[in-house]
Amino acid sequence: MENVIWLSGHERLVDDIVRAENCSLFDSAGKRYVDLESGVWCTPIGHGHPDILRVMGEQASQIAHTGFCYACPAVAAAADAILTLHGMTDGKCAFLCSGSEAVEYGVRVAQSISARSMLMTMSDSYFGAYGSAHRKEKSDWFSFDWAGCADCSLQDACDESCEHWAAIPFDAIGGFLFEPGSSSGLVRFPPDNLIRSIVARVRADGGLLLINEVTTGVGRTGKWFGYQHYGLSPDIVAMGKGIGNGYPVSVTAMAPPVADRLEDRPVPYAQSHMNDPLGAVIAHTVLKVIQREGLIQRGQDIAAMLMAGLDGIRKRTGVISALRARGLMVAVALEDDDRATRTTRAHRALVNRGYILAQRPGLNVLRLDPGLTIERRDIEGFLEAFEAVLTNGE
Repeated sequence: MENVIWLSGHERLVDDIVRAENCSLFDSAGKRYVDLESGVWCTPIGHGHPDILRVMGEQASQIAHTGFCYACPAVAAAADAILTLHGMTDGKCAFLCSGSEAVEYGVRVAQSISARSMLMTMSDSYFGAYGSAHRKEKSDWFSFDWAGCADCSLQDACDESCEHWAAIPFDAIGGFLFEPGSSSGLVRFPPDNLIRSIVARVRADGGLLLINEVTTGVGRTGKWFGYQHYGLSPDIVAMGKGIGNGYPVSVTAMAPPVADRLEDRPVPYAQSHMNDPLGAVIAHTVLKVIQREGLIQRGQDIAAMLMAGLDGIRKRTGVISALRARGLMVAVALEDDDRATRTTRAHRALVNRGYILAQRPGLNVLRLDPGLTIERRDIEGFLEAFEAVLTNGE
């Protein structure tokens, strides 16, 4: 692996994974690991799902890629299914390759139709690897630090009596881009009242609501999409990761009013694999599998079991400082020093025992994002191993 550039900040602990099946990974010696991350949070219906393998072969044997002047009906069918899930019938979709692309495409749509150039977001949001959404330059973005709002007891709508609220330049803001819970991987959830107040104010001024569902979508949080926990109806939604179950496809969905305002105005974005039928068919199939197998409810049930077990470990060991979760998006913070020594040691020990999860680089936070299809016995095995690791100080 010395000739491969690895993802910065993440420690490579296993070099020879050669096979995967559902939530199991196998190395070249046959050792099994339980994938508690879903890859990079990308396989909600498990690695190598037979339906995905089947449609990949079928669609690739027919047509995988289209050009600029011809299309495949399968793309429109997938778009209809996705728009229906969002309640955006008669809206429009663009199929792309990565979550970063889907977010950036949505941002460019908003910027092209908005009367106000600035977009607002939360300061701890992560939107991708490039473009305006990545840079978040002060001339184009207002990043709101909501730390002072986390414990607010206000039940009514936010107003100018709050210094945090009064500092928001709403007269310059044309849209609000919201990541409903991932918080750059730390799994934090802004208060419902705050988010609804921001959305109401932005929309009262004619602004748009954009949602980044790359991490929180496709059943991850116990609902189809993270924004549903806030009772929101977005104008633009970016999806990635789980929508392709490991295949690199992403989607930007637009509600009818946005699509109508866009009309034939070209979005300043183009790439060679936009609206490829192979990716669209895979995304459509992922939705069908989740619906047919009742995986949203299953994920809720597994999440309840996992959180009950983690809470028990917290009480018995006394070394878990915080548990933050929504559905199967879970962050476990440990009591630790500035170098995250205990967390790093626990992460390594768990991988050695056959449990793959993520340590946030340099931090005292372990993150779990298992597939909706994970077996209960694997959750039970992890909980037993985790308590042993924390108890024994491995």
